[in-house]
Amino acid sequence: MTTEPEPPATSASAETSASAETAGTGPERIGVLLANLGTPDGTDYWSMRRYLNQFLSDRRVIDYPAWKWQPLLQTVILTRRPFSSGRAYRSIWNTEADESPLMTITRAQTEKLAAALAPEFGARVEVDFCMRYGNPSTASRLQALLGRGCRKILFFPLYPQYAGATTATANDEFFRALMRQAWQPAVRTVPAYCDDAAYIGALAESVERTLADAPHPPELLIASYHGMPERYRTRGDPYHDQCQRTSRLLQRRLGWPEGRIVTTFQSRFGPEEWLKPYTVDEVARLARAGHRSIAVIAPAFSADCLETLEEINEEIRESFLQAGGESFTYIPCLNDDDAHIAALAGIVRRNLAGWI
Repeated sequence: MTTEPEPPATSASAETSASAETAGTGPERIGVLLANLGTPDGTDYWSMRRYLNQFLSDRRVIDYPAWKWQPLLQTVILTRRPFSSGRAYRSIWNTEADESPLMTITRAQTEKLAAALAPEFGARVEVDFCMRYGNPSTASRLQALLGRGCRKILFFPLYPQYAGATTATANDEFFRALMRQAWQPAVRTVPAYCDDAAYIGALAESVERTLADAPHPPELLIASYHGMPERYRTRGDPYHDQCQRTSRLLQRRLGWPEGRIVTTFQSRFGPEEWLKPYTVDEVARLARAGHRSIAVIAPAFSADCLETLEEINEEIRESFLQAGGESFTYIPCLNDDDAHIAALAGIVRRNLAGWI
C-alpha cells in the first residue's frame, strides 16, 4: 500500500504495471480510495495561501458569482487570512512528522483499513487516500491505483452526512480526474452513512469510554456538526436532516432521555445566516442558563482536524467557560479507533458486493 503523493506517470513500476494491464496480462485489482477534506503542506504564508485559494475558490463551498467573489478573495481575504490560519494550524501541527493531524490520522486510517480487509481480500484490494484540497491530490492517487492494476475503483468520501460542500465536491474532483483517463476504470462512490449501525455504535462507544473517565459527568452532550449556509438547506441539501438523524440515533443507542443531546453547528463563515444554533453561542447560552458541565462531540468529522482540535477544544471551550461553565469535555473524533475502522470496513464490503 502506498499512501504518499507520488508521480506515477514517471514511476517505472507503475508504468510496468499499467503496460501489463493494457496487454491484458496483469492481475486485475480493485482500488478503495478514501477522500478527506484536505490540509496545507505547511503553516507558512504561501502554503496557507495556496490551500485557502483552492478551498475558497470551490463553487461548492462558496457559490457567489466569480466576478463578485474572486476580487474580494484574491485582494483582501488571501492577503490576511493565511496569517491567522497559519497561527491556528501551528497550535495543532504534528511537528514530529511536519504535517497536520488530519494527514497523520487519515494515513493511519488507510493503513488500518487495508489491514482489516487483507484477510478477506488479500492483494486483490488496494487501499489509498487522497485529499480534496492540497496533497495528496485525488488525480495523483487515482493514477497510482490505476498504475497498480486497479480496473475498478470504489471512491469513499469520509463524510458520514452528505453535503454539497463535502461529499459532492469530493466526488466532483474524482470525476474530473476520470475525465482525463483514456481508459476509465469501472467506478462506484460510497453514499452517506449517517445512520450506519456500526458507525453509530462506534460513536456511542467513544462517548461511553470518554465519559467514564470524566471527572464531572456532563449534564448535556453537544453534538457539534460543521455548519453551512441556511439557503443551501432550503434548496434541497440533506445535510441538516442527516445530522439530526445521527444525533437521534446516537441518543437512542446510548439509551439517554430526549434532550440530553443538543445538536449545534460550527465554523460559520461570512455575514449570511447559517444553520442554527451556532455551537459557540449555544454553549455560552447553556452556561448562562445554569449548565455547569458539558461534553462536545463532532460526529461529522471522521478525523480530528483544525475545526475540532482548535475550534472546539479552544474557542468553543473558552466560550463555555467564560459564560460561567465549569467543566468542558471534548470527545475526540473516531480517528483510527478500532470500532471506527471496523465500521468503515463493513461499509467497504457492502459497496464491493458484486465486484468480489
